[in-house]
Amino acid sequence: MIIKMTHSTMKDYNNPNEGYLVTGRIIPKYENEKWTYTEEIFPEHYFKQYENDEIDISYIDGKGKAIYLFYDDNICIARIKLRSNWNGFALIEDIEVARSHRQKGIGGELLKKAAEWARQNNLIGLTLETQDVNISACRFYAKNNFVIGAVDTMLYSNFSTANEKAIFWYHKF
Repeated sequence: MIIKMTHSTMKDYNNPNEGYLVTGRIIPKYENEKWTYTEEIFPEHYFKQYENDEIDISYIDGKGKAIYLFYDDNICIARIKLRSNWNGFALIEDIEVARSHRQKGIGGELLKKAAEWARQNNLIGLTLETQDVNISACRFYAKNNFVIGAVDTMLYSNFSTANEKAIFWYHKF
């Protein structure tokens, strides 16, 4: 069940934040006006975990923003955080599925909800950013009709993740 986050469900927002295993990276290539990529698998894998987010209540009460939570047996196992972006796309700021529920179609259901929200808000598509080292996410976006629109090699240059590249994905309706 997917519901829009409310004041009473905001306590569940960080439940699905469980990180992921980094097994390699994608290597994007821009040629003949088109992005493609190959994959490099690392000999040693490592775990990456993001810190829990503070919740901005404007995503509950504000206009042009929304958070949807996915529940299974009254437990929040996934989320998607959206807002209208300046370029006419719906920006997916975050999408997260609990580890035990990945590869079960839940992420695809959240993308459908995001597309529905974007269309209701007269937006032209979906966009998001992920890191080149998140191969499973990159595969997921490509499988769901997203294409690479840009690569930023400097976005993380001031952090311990300076070796990562930001990949910007787009799905235009």
